[in-house]
Amino acid sequence: MLDDHQTPLPERLTDQGLLPGAGDFPADGRMAVRDPATGGLTAQVAISDAKGARAAVDAAQAAFPAWSAMLPQHRATILHRWHALILEAREDLALIMVAEQGKPISEARGEIDYAASFVAFYAEEALRPNIEGVTSHLPDAEMELWREPVGVAALITPWNFPCAMITRKAAAALGAGCTVVIHPSAETPLSALALAVLASRAGFPDGVVNTVIGDAATIVGVWTGDPRVRALSFTGSTEVGRLLYRQSADTVKRLVLELGGHAPFIVFEGCDLDRAVAEAVKAKFATSGQDCLGANRFYIHRPVYDDFCARFAAAVDKLTLAPGMQDGDLGPLIHDRAIAKQVAHVADAVAQGARILTGGAVDGDQGPLFFQPTVLADVPDSAAIMREETFGPVAALSVFDTEDEVISRANASEYGLVAYVHSLDPRRIYRLTRALQYGMVAVNRTKVTGAPIPFGGMKQSGIGREGARQGLEAFTDIKYICRDWA
Repeated sequence: MLDDHQTPLPERLTDQGLLPGAGDFPADGRMAVRDPATGGLTAQVAISDAKGARAAVDAAQAAFPAWSAMLPQHRATILHRWHALILEAREDLALIMVAEQGKPISEARGEIDYAASFVAFYAEEALRPNIEGVTSHLPDAEMELWREPVGVAALITPWNFPCAMITRKAAAALGAGCTVVIHPSAETPLSALALAVLASRAGFPDGVVNTVIGDAATIVGVWTGDPRVRALSFTGSTEVGRLLYRQSADTVKRLVLELGGHAPFIVFEGCDLDRAVAEAVKAKFATSGQDCLGANRFYIHRPVYDDFCARFAAAVDKLTLAPGMQDGDLGPLIHDRAIAKQVAHVADAVAQGARILTGGAVDGDQGPLFFQPTVLADVPDSAAIMREETFGPVAALSVFDTEDEVISRANASEYGLVAYVHSLDPRRIYRLTRALQYGMVAVNRTKVTGAPIPFGGMKQSGIGREGARQGLEAFTDIKYICRDWA
């Protein structure tokens, strides 16, 4: 049950101007931000309406000519300063994140490092989109390709990684020469406002970075309909991604959509089973399972199925639940709707014959938003959890017999973000990595992400890539120049 007691945060966060933030655009009331671990009030934040959303685009559009014309070296210098300030404020940013998102403090610190890495990467990458020559097919003609920033970019970010998803998008867009309007999730506006403060201190000119807090349908609806917004980058559910796709059609925006995932985790006989179990725990329970990369469907080869089930359940049973500042293995889920989904998926699977090996319920000792890390065995493909993104700490295990069978079952999804494979057979690894219809495939490991890699999926898991050189190119257009000196 929510209450109105204040969740204590160090006074220095307010003293340094990082908390709370009022926003820069016309306000339309205030919004409460609560700690999901306690229900306590973390802060009150001013919110904007459609007028504020338009004002942000006005500011970004006005700032675009000078920012895009600035020497890349100068843009890179400002990005480097932003990177340094983020790292300098690492502990403060982590505390803010715990207070509004709930993840363990060690994970929050790791996210700040991850977020900063994108800023450093794109500060360097901003120097590299050089003019390219083209071998002429016409007599007396010279040909060049220029990469130019598309214009104002709208960035819509989720609550599960409230800092990293901003920097992954914003650093690329800014490095390319775009100006940005940012709308963070209503659950986690404080991290976005703190990053905006640090961006201002880094020296971004007025209007280059604009953060707008408020109702998503109102704010983003203005941006999708505004032809001055030339690109839109969104991370979130496939359902919302489809909506933004439709809303952006009339203005033909450049879209980068990082949408839902339903990752298969495939374990073959002959693999390093101890490693597979350890990696399975990471793949499922990081960020309390609230991760689009989180493994959802575990397909285990029949010869090792029983052994894997026993070892995995034993490992999961040792995981601890605690508020973020106590740094347990898992923190709370973000809201009661997330809890309801875990309860429904467990109940549905059990009704269809699944067995609960550990967990399976809300942890009343910790609070209403804490769900026990859960392992379900013998889950049929007809269960909802095998078809829908759970986005929580529930692992569904199922047995398979043949390679062709598991490939077919793993690919039988509208999602195609990431797949995990555990095998020591090099020929099998080659066949699986080619056959799996996923934008990223991790073999015998879990962590695959980072600033230098192109993050993204296939099918309805998204459009485009974030990170790497491709992440910067998403915010540019190619201009072809054909020149005759005669």
